[in-house]
Amino acid sequence: MAYIKNQKITWTAPTKFIKEQINQSAALSVVVNKPHDLTREQLKEIKILLDGAGYSEVKLQSAVRSQTNQDIAASIIGHIRRAAFGEPLAPFQERAARDMQRIYQSHNWLPAQRRWLERLAKQMVHEMIIDREFVNNRFAEQDGANQLDKLLGNQLDTILDQLSDAIWPQKST
Repeated sequence: MAYIKNQKITWTAPTKFIKEQINQSAALSVVVNKPHDLTREQLKEIKILLDGAGYSEVKLQSAVRSQTNQDIAASIIGHIRRAAFGEPLAPFQERAARDMQRIYQSHNWLPAQRRWLERLAKQMVHEMIIDREFVNNRFAEQDGANQLDKLLGNQLDTILDQLSDAIWPQKST
């Protein structure tokens, strides 16, 4: 199947492509069925797949803008989920901020804990996938995930899970 590159696209074409590829690409299947389990490696695979078919994130945003007259800076995951089952697009930054508010309100955090949660929130907007591996790499100078887990009262994994689940809820079948 040939897809034309360097041409303005409508939302119909990437929707069709994504629906055709869901059963062919394990990474796309994860976005649709278990977004909580998506890895950075799978996200790279998806971007390569979509870019190779002429559907870069910029082109997907342009197609949505043409269809809806709204400029929504949704993530690639949001575009895939919209194509797969019509999930409304929302800017990833808004999703992250909304879900961080839930975490801030879920516990009486100490000021130092709150600052670390804010750092995680800032990183999440840029990375989309925040897991222990990311925390270890990004915050290695501060002793990574183990130190952050201690600081957060052994709740790091719970917080990471809550963020992932809230931002990309699993669709019931």
